[in-house]
Amino acid sequence: MKLSCLQENLNRGLGIVGRAVATRTTLPITNNILLSTDQSRLKLVATNLEMATTYWLGAKVEEEGTITVPARLLIEFVNSLPSEKIDISLFPKTKTLELRCARFEARISGTDAKDFPPIPKVEGGIKTKVEVDALHQGINQVVFAAATEESRPVLTGIDAQFDSKLLTLAAADGFRLAVFKLPIATAAGQKTEVIIPARTLAELSRLAAEQEEAVEITINPGKSQALFRLKNTELVSQLVQGTFPQYSQLIPQKYTTRAVVDVASFLRATKTAAIFARDGSGIVRLQIASGGKTAAGKITISARSEEIGDDVGEIDATVEGEEAKIAFNGKYLTEALSVLHEPKVALETTNPSSPGVLRPVGVDNYIHVIMPMFVQW
Repeated sequence: MKLSCLQENLNRGLGIVGRAVATRTTLPITNNILLSTDQSRLKLVATNLEMATTYWLGAKVEEEGTITVPARLLIEFVNSLPSEKIDISLFPKTKTLELRCARFEARISGTDAKDFPPIPKVEGGIKTKVEVDALHQGINQVVFAAATEESRPVLTGIDAQFDSKLLTLAAADGFRLAVFKLPIATAAGQKTEVIIPARTLAELSRLAAEQEEAVEITINPGKSQALFRLKNTELVSQLVQGTFPQYSQLIPQKYTTRAVVDVASFLRATKTAAIFARDGSGIVRLQIASGGKTAAGKITISARSEEIGDDVGEIDATVEGEEAKIAFNGKYLTEALSVLHEPKVALETTNPSSPGVLRPVGVDNYIHVIMPMFVQW
């Protein structure tokens, strides 16, 4: 292998694939990044066995070759170099990779590429395209609601239903549920439902933020694999095995109180209350009052801790239905409000022991359900 490329291009590529490098693993080579020549480009590959990222960057290739080297060492060294041309040479006998840039040079001991886990080719199944902005927004509005604990593996993933020209993403952790519907640019051939790891979609969202073209998606449920193809990047992921809960039954179909509020004001008041809620099991209390025919309605948002004190805030609301009281985990409420793009949101409640529902006003493609917390009023 003998080639040259720009430091900024190599640095960007290493930053992209570096997030797929295994951190805790029983297979040491997954701590490495695979470098190989691919026609007139340099290919970088990293995998943690659940997810693999491949990135191509332009290079002047003089000799073909392939090697794997420790990811952290390579990333930190390239990141420290000046923004100039890097000359890369591989000495096959010693498996040593030499890098030269300006007045800096380094030699890194590598491992034979044949020991690197093969990256699966995802073929068959369904193929479709999704506009990057819609996909980026959809992932961001559901991914935080997925479970982080492995006790119920299906909840660590995001349920993805491909149906003709609609993709529905849903995430739940037992305390909340987020559902987002987005259009598909190229119709999916057949109705398919799979569970994609939340970590994979979080990474895809980061990658999608940097490009404008639609994302190509290939899903093969039979082989339990998914491929996401972007401009210079491919992301391959294993799917989560199992059956996702029938979440449509968890969404309340009616309410007794509906309050429409300004998202920014609601978020500020919730964040303020959450400061005091930290020592009080995270409990944030909401009291919804209609205000009658003449005055505007309001929501009183409060939190208290026996040890540090209490906090009360008020925001204006357009209220229909009965007065209501409900308490939520402040973290869940804050996270849900933080991802909304619309200026107004409707909070729908039935009683203090039934789930609360957040719906952005003006769109019907997103819904967020939060389980209440039981408190003494």
